[in-house]
Amino acid sequence: MFPEAYGPATQAATAIAIGLGTIFPAFAIGWIGSKAMEAIGRNPEASGGILTSMILAAALAEAVAIYALVVALAIKFVPVNPMPAASLIGSVLGIS
Repeated sequence: MFPEAYGPATQAATAIAIGLGTIFPAFAIGWIGSKAMEAIGRNPEASGGILTSMILAAALAEAVAIYALVVALAIKFVPVNPMPAASLIGSVLGIS
């Protein structure tokens, strides 16, 4: 039903999606934590507000990794049939 290269292509796409989708949020969370600790070091009295803001920003950065996981799972387990798209494009362009 699907081309023979479909399996390896979806595995590669899944690996790229989850790889890039987890590396960048990991760096972002590390950077957020680093800057928050610097800010607390400069102004210890404001640590409560800084910590709250840091946790919120880290949660938003982590959401990107969760979205990447959802996309990777969709790539892996939802089969896509390329033939309807090709026939639609052909009919729009007048190619049969």
